[in-house]
Amino acid sequence: MLARALFECHSFSFAHLSRQASRRLFHHNPLRPSPSALRASAPSLSQGFLKRSAPWASSSRSFTLRVAAPRRAFDPRFFSSNAAQFSTGELPVLSPPAVGGWLLASAGLVFAVIVVGGVTRLTESGLSITEWKPITGVLPPLGRADWEEEFNKYKATPEFKLLNHAMTIDEFKNIFYMEWGHRVLGRIIGVGFVVPLAYFALRKRLTASLPRQLFGMALLIGAQGALGWYMVKSGLEDALMDTPGAVPRVSQYRLAAHLGTALVLYAGMFGTGLAALMDWRFAHRGAWSGTPDGARWQEVLASPLVRRFGARAKVLTGLVLITALSGAFVAGLDAGLLYNEFPLMGGRLAPPADELFDPAYAKRADKSDLWWRSIFENPTTVQFDHRCLAITTYVATTALYWTTRRPALAAALPPLTKRMMASALAMVNVQALLGICTLLYLVPVPLAAAHQAGSVALLTTVVHLLVSLGGPAPRHSVAAGAAEGAECFRRCPK
Repeated sequence: MLARALFECHSFSFAHLSRQASRRLFHHNPLRPSPSALRASAPSLSQGFLKRSAPWASSSRSFTLRVAAPRRAFDPRFFSSNAAQFSTGELPVLSPPAVGGWLLASAGLVFAVIVVGGVTRLTESGLSITEWKPITGVLPPLGRADWEEEFNKYKATPEFKLLNHAMTIDEFKNIFYMEWGHRVLGRIIGVGFVVPLAYFALRKRLTASLPRQLFGMALLIGAQGALGWYMVKSGLEDALMDTPGAVPRVSQYRLAAHLGTALVLYAGMFGTGLAALMDWRFAHRGAWSGTPDGARWQEVLASPLVRRFGARAKVLTGLVLITALSGAFVAGLDAGLLYNEFPLMGGRLAPPADELFDPAYAKRADKSDLWWRSIFENPTTVQFDHRCLAITTYVATTALYWTTRRPALAAALPPLTKRMMASALAMVNVQALLGICTLLYLVPVPLAAAHQAGSVALLTTVVHLLVSLGGPAPRHSVAAGAAEGAECFRRCPK
């Protein structure tokens, strides 16, 4: 049925267009039938027709497309670069702009919860709530008796016994509300994502492949809540009381996992939302990656220079993500309080080897685990590694930007790609400055929170950079060809 509708629509266009316009339409269609099929299907449109207004025509340019089919073959909702393949015998649905806007708004909330989570850790508020109540935990304590009960639970934790034994109930309320706000914001993200997802899925506003991706994101949101509690539990264990010199803090491994999944969730929401909006613009306006006429997108992406640049951009994105994760280990071990100078560490470029690989961090008798435990558990090594990764990210971003200044590559890249590369360069400079200031001033809360927000902002620019290098699926050229045929037909004499 789909093939028949496609062939009939194109035979209709070819029958009423000039030879030049017909050739253009034929060239734009990746599913074009053979000339014999066109001639064979030409009479089919002389039968009973259903009048339907083409959705890709503007309000001032109406076009009546009549196809003997239950659904519009060239409805733009059927085209999307998010759909990897045809399914159920029809073209995939093109998600409306509302889907892209919803995903970007959800990404904004995830951005906010990452920053709030960073402030929660910096203010040492994360261990103030000792239970995980996904439903009833939405309400804070409402009376003095409730506050006394929560405070007594906190008094039983190692953090209170070792560090905060002089804390009053009013001081406890401050850290409680910080952790409570972080958890409530996570619940808002879950509801704000799941409810619209169910609506769009039931109303069939999603592309063929989007439901699987978005339901995966919904599961990841739920897993984030469970992982957050798993992280908090590591700081509530009574075994800390029996460890000499132990400091009540959450596991740096669980903290990195919690932050890492949040960053992946953010990048997925942000990138998918951008792709959905770009798909819509291409199908309706022909615009692609900052170019008003996206007809040459295949030629642009096929360029060896652009493909090489895209591969390097992917490596840079991975490097940004790894650097952010290494920052989680710095935060988890309070490694930022060591060597508060830059670029030297104790007057030299690197600390002594016996400090970087201190045998005290090995747990096996043969010390075979010393190298990896030093990387993840030795605060000195963790800070040194984060410095090295940050410098590498800075150099890589700067070098990739300067490649776009070369005349050949500058002429080949889309305008949006060049703008995003310039934004990445600006953001990596801001992030480097924030990191150095955070270190020199002994990790003050405002600077440290801004530094964490800067890592997400840098990730945003490189994800946008990658999206700008993603072309629409070949099915978009069918929509573009149909739109061109509709416009030419509108101008043809009846």
